[in-house]
Amino acid sequence: MGPLAGIKIVELTGIGPGPMCAMLLADLGATVLRIDRPEPSDLGVPRPLRYDLLLRGRKCLAVDLKHPDGKALALRLIERADALIEGFRPGVTERLGLGPEECLARNPRLVYGRVTGWGQEGPLAQAAGHDLNYIALAGAVHAFGRHGQPPTPPLNLIGDFGGGALYLAFGVVCGILEARRSGRGQVVDAAMVDGAASLMTAFFGMMAAGLGSHERGTNVLDTGAHFYEVYECADGRWISVAAIEGKFYSELLRRLDIDPATLPPQMDREHWPEAKGQLAALFKTRTREEWCALLEGTDACFAPLLTTDEAPRHPHNKLRRTYVEIDGIVQPAPAPRFSRTIPDLPIPPQPPAGLEESDAILADWLESSEIAELCKRGTPGPAS
Repeated sequence: MGPLAGIKIVELTGIGPGPMCAMLLADLGATVLRIDRPEPSDLGVPRPLRYDLLLRGRKCLAVDLKHPDGKALALRLIERADALIEGFRPGVTERLGLGPEECLARNPRLVYGRVTGWGQEGPLAQAAGHDLNYIALAGAVHAFGRHGQPPTPPLNLIGDFGGGALYLAFGVVCGILEARRSGRGQVVDAAMVDGAASLMTAFFGMMAAGLGSHERGTNVLDTGAHFYEVYECADGRWISVAAIEGKFYSELLRRLDIDPATLPPQMDREHWPEAKGQLAALFKTRTREEWCALLEGTDACFAPLLTTDEAPRHPHNKLRRTYVEIDGIVQPAPAPRFSRTIPDLPIPPQPPAGLEESDAILADWLESSEIAELCKRGTPGPAS
């Protein structure tokens, strides 16, 4: 089930955005086959496999892509795929004989999805880096932080997952749709620096219009404004208010029993620090739960700041099943939602299959005679 049911994707295993993209596509019904290394690697943060949640939703084969038989197997699978996903440095798959030229020659309709930090070309293309470096170059990191404080590196949501995985997934699906019209595949070059820059589009417009400042912590959305901020409560927990529009700001003040005349005009930036001090003092007088009782569910634009342990237990998230339990581990459910083609719950992360399990996996991709030939020849990977 799922809107991507029937689509087949080969994933050359990597870290960060590649697995996240594969998870997103598998979550929505695509059949994704992960090709892993025969030997353990130092990719990612070491942990038991069942906790590596980005690997959920798909089966795995261990294949030595440097071995001629391993490469041949990969090409056979690619011949039958709608798309391939890889996240190596530029030129790596070409050296393996699995670059776009070789793969598209075997499968002219293939969408060849590539995700890197810097992109496939450019002065930095071959340089090592991570999320923080890519979003720094895109102009994003400089904007994170409070007034008078250094830039604050965010979680790797912007580069790896937002600018990388989501843009790669979007590009792959777009490529598949176009290939069904034209009969021709193509390469999708998803660079995290490009995706992060794209995510900053609205802010470039605001700066160009003179509606923002490069000085951190002085703008509406970067903790400069008292009405778009997080506040500590009496119990040490935190809440958020985001009453940007005038009518919502008025509702916030009304529910807080604040006379608007005692605060400066909402958009008087010069006096935002003063107004923030007043609200901070007020929110420190009650616990988070007391503020939730007063403000949650109203047009005051309010929500409590929840930890990853608390979020799945919130009534709203529970009702929507925003989080699910798979193999005893609570984790985010597939998103977005579909009214008709509802995906099945993903399977837990899978280790590379043994010989017998490999036969069953390959049955979705190859003819029985081909599988028998592979087993007879002892092809690396399926026989591992």
